[in-house]
Amino acid sequence: MKIISVSDISAEVEWKEIKNVHLTIYPPNARIHVSAPLSMTEEAVRLFLITKLPWIKQRVSQILDQNRQTPREYVSGENHYFKGHRYRLKVIQHNGPSKVELMGNEFIVLYVRNGATEERRAEILREWYRAEFKTLLPPMIAKWEEILEVKANKWEVKQMKTLWGSCNHRTRNIIFNLELIKKPLHCIEYIVVHELLHIKVRLHNEEYTALLNRYFPNWRQLKEELNEFVV
Repeated sequence: MKIISVSDISAEVEWKEIKNVHLTIYPPNARIHVSAPLSMTEEAVRLFLITKLPWIKQRVSQILDQNRQTPREYVSGENHYFKGHRYRLKVIQHNGPSKVELMGNEFIVLYVRNGATEERRAEILREWYRAEFKTLLPPMIAKWEEILEVKANKWEVKQMKTLWGSCNHRTRNIIFNLELIKKPLHCIEYIVVHELLHIKVRLHNEEYTALLNRYFPNWRQLKEELNEFVV
């Protein structure tokens, strides 16, 4: 890993056994990461960054601007996403059990005990997301295991900072980022395929890219959509 600076931006660069160069800017801190082919020189990476500089600065600005917005307090009126759809949060305090329900296509209704703290409200909503994701994933994984002729050993859902998912090629264990449940279903399905393919091919090399192109021809568009910061 090497840091390359161009103008007023710095990017971490990692050389891999891949065919094409990949540029990703990760929320929440606008970390710039370049995956470059082993044959690409440092100077070529620098020139690549220069050609992408206007776009990089725009994306960094967008991400940092969104980070400056008022932090979530889990109160009525906030926007929250579920399966790619934006909902308004409605918090109802009562003496019954805590739960979350969808009200049509407009509201996520969060029922909490009287006096529930912000941390508790966040926890209840997070666990609802987790339960919904764990219900959604099994048939999607089973479908693509059959198509790809692979079998995951086990999978789990975790909160991850920079990755949408990860797969251990040796153990065939897969982790999915909990934040994925906020994304559209076609994006979730792409990550399922992306990780299952790593059971076949460990690296992001030509063979891996060819498989992605075969099963998800629009994967580059979906990757870009996934890296849009969720408000």
